[in-house]
Amino acid sequence: MRAIKLLNPGLANQISAGEVVERPASVIKEALENSIDAGARNIAVHVEAGGQKLMRIHDDGLGIPSDQLALALTPHATSKISCLEELECVASLGFRGEALASIASVAKLRLTSNSESKESLGYFINAKGTDNFSELSPIAHPRGTTLEVRDLFFNTPARRKFLRKERTEFNHIEQVVRRISLSRFDISINLQHNGKEIFDFSSASSSLDQEKNLAAIFGADFIKKSIRIERQAGDFYLSGWIGLPTFSRSRADLQYFFVNERMVRDQVVGHAVRQAYKDVLYGGRYPVFVLYLNLDPSLVDVNVHPSKQEVRFRNSRDIHDFIYSTLHREIARIKPFSKASSLETLAATDGVVNLETGEVHGQSALEWGQYEHKADPNSLHYSMGVEFTSNTKLREEISKRDFSKSNADDNSEIPPLGYAIAYLKGIFILAENSSGLLIVDAHAAHERVTYEKLKSSIELDNLPIQALLVPEVISLSNREIEIVNEYSDTLLDLGLEIDLIGEDTIVLRSIPACLFNSDSNQLLHDLLSDLGNTGTSTLLDDEHNRLLSTMACHGAIRANRDLKIEEMNHLLRQMESTERSGQCNHGRPTWIQLSMGDLDKLFLRGR
Repeated sequence: MRAIKLLNPGLANQISAGEVVERPASVIKEALENSIDAGARNIAVHVEAGGQKLMRIHDDGLGIPSDQLALALTPHATSKISCLEELECVASLGFRGEALASIASVAKLRLTSNSESKESLGYFINAKGTDNFSELSPIAHPRGTTLEVRDLFFNTPARRKFLRKERTEFNHIEQVVRRISLSRFDISINLQHNGKEIFDFSSASSSLDQEKNLAAIFGADFIKKSIRIERQAGDFYLSGWIGLPTFSRSRADLQYFFVNERMVRDQVVGHAVRQAYKDVLYGGRYPVFVLYLNLDPSLVDVNVHPSKQEVRFRNSRDIHDFIYSTLHREIARIKPFSKASSLETLAATDGVVNLETGEVHGQSALEWGQYEHKADPNSLHYSMGVEFTSNTKLREEISKRDFSKSNADDNSEIPPLGYAIAYLKGIFILAENSSGLLIVDAHAAHERVTYEKLKSSIELDNLPIQALLVPEVISLSNREIEIVNEYSDTLLDLGLEIDLIGEDTIVLRSIPACLFNSDSNQLLHDLLSDLGNTGTSTLLDDEHNRLLSTMACHGAIRANRDLKIEEMNHLLRQMESTERSGQCNHGRPTWIQLSMGDLDKLFLRGR
């Protein structure tokens, strides 16, 4: 067995560098964070050969005094904290003093800086491996700092072998630059690869400029299909953009969360977001978001991961509840837009409506509906019954309505989802509104309306129950009888009054009033199946909602059911007043909008 001895400083630094410098993208991340901490407002990044040959980062920050350049390359040397109290409330991105020293231990490095704007000269120092520093030398350099890193891992060939192809390594660098650009809209960042400009993120102070930068990163669809959120509650401030439920992804690749301008991955945050979207996303899909959480630095510990990609909140429960309640409320407020523009404007601009202002902009294909985000805390308005009202005069009124272009500006009388004109194949409602043609999946839409009514009634402990005139006798399996006995209270809370009348037979005496016309036999079997699959004696809230979703699905309009015009219009009005009506309980869209511009394109009009 070898004797215990101290590692030499060079080897110790290279081991430490392994925690900080994993690949070229790690160098870019650390350098950009240092530039931001130095107050830079303009940063240029030049990369050659995917960063393996050269990485140059130049900023216009405060710079480093010449007498501190060598110290900046020394392990655990930093200007950002000096005592334990400052470590407990870190406000800067970097604070450990390891970045430059770690980079210098595994690459050929030149650090050039000028901290005095009145001086014409800066100074540079070269480092080649551990403790191999050159003398300071003067050089012409504007105020700020330039970091050059060449031949990464030149002295650690084992680690160099793990680097990927040039394109792969540069992709990682590009992702880092984009993420850091998103963290600070007030900073301009330019990225070049092998002399070619790849990315130019200009500083943006207005919401419009910020959305332009977001569109450059995520594509124009992100802005069209997301909503801007902003909420302050005590010490917490949350802002950013969340995607509409119908604008989801097969992977969690467009999810960005920043805490005090630091991008992090956090399980608490991830769970809160998933919960907020849980009954509006199609199975296996992931929401899209860019969110910024600002709070007192003393309430979050950033010193829990070598690469500072994770944080620990002092009170994670409060953070979770704040994020969940904010997103859940905002998603509930997404409703069909009511600020419809004229057909002439829509046709000229392709009819994309700004989610906050109602202004029309951008390009539109066949959109999954257009939405207006209304901050209405009392947005859930509907009658408790789902029976359709009848209006004998309505059909005549609809037939007399003039939706011609001459009257298109008079939109005050036209509801957002318009008026039904036909029922296609017993499945789709065709409606005409001020924008053009609306197509509604009747089952999906009615399912959402019913589901929200059930949830609201349960929360208010006010679920209307309908006693069956003739109680229904139903045969069950032995397993189903066990479930009925185990979950009798839960079933009663759901409006199902059940009595056992034999070893394998029950009698169903009541159901929720809004499901009076549904197949109660099939409904009960499906509910018992869901209860049996939970494997627990007490249902969690999400399981409870899942049961309500099953009930709503069975109570919704079925295909090939004949709907009258007044029934279709009643459903459209319910959709307009129901939260989350843009998608059914399973995340499928309930309606799409074809603007006049879309229809013109389909028929090549105007060419």
